[in-house]
Amino acid sequence: GVWRQTRALLFKNCLIKCRTKKSSVQEVLFPLFFLFWLILMSMMHPHRKYDEVANTNLGTLDTSMLVNFIIGYTPPTRMAREIMKKVAFDNFEDGIITEEYLSEEELQEASAFKPSNFVGVVFSDAMSYQLRFHDSVAMSSIYMESR
Repeated sequence: GVWRQTRALLFKNCLIKCRTKKSSVQEVLFPLFFLFWLILMSMMHPHRKYDEVANTNLGTLDTSMLVNFIIGYTPPTRMAREIMKKVAFDNFEDGIITEEYLSEEELQEASAFKPSNFVGVVFSDAMSYQLRFHDSVAMSSIYMESR
């Protein structure tokens, strides 16, 4: 039954492989050739590993660009207010103008009427946010590669 059919099929396949030596050799050598080619290419273009950059003083921030800079944020939660207070007053002497909005729609409407120095911040929760610039969205890129 089954054993005789399996043995006959194996014998048939061996006969075919012996009679078509060229294609049998190609079946073995082509994968080895491509494997060699991949190894050679990976050796020619190794992964670059960059060393750490030492901490350096970048100097003082040019605050002349931040004159009349407006940051709008939503939703007006206690955590968002604390974060925006730190951004506005702890880092800059003059302070940055911060405005809170009740909803994302109000923030978008305000950004349409404000000058080009308006940035919106939409807090998703205490640890994540989205920046809004002139009809575009920028995601926070803590774990993303450099663009």
